[in-house]
Amino acid sequence: MTEQLLTAEEVAAKLQVPKRWVEDHTRSGDLPCVPLGRYRRYRESAIDEWIAEREASPARRLRPLRDVA
Repeated sequence: MTEQLLTAEEVAAKLQVPKRWVEDHTRSGDLPCVPLGRYRRYRESAIDEWIAEREASPARRLRPLRDVA
């Protein structure tokens, strides 16, 4: 394996989102990860593919706003 795995902090920095966002999307199964026991790591190439899929799919780009009551 030549590709170094990323931490949630590194993925958050790459995506310019909070670490908590990365953790939430990992838990929901939306963000690809490599489970290592209780730890989760991320292949940079898988994150890049995930980004490309979202760019190519306009239906997934915008989610409807939740009603705030």
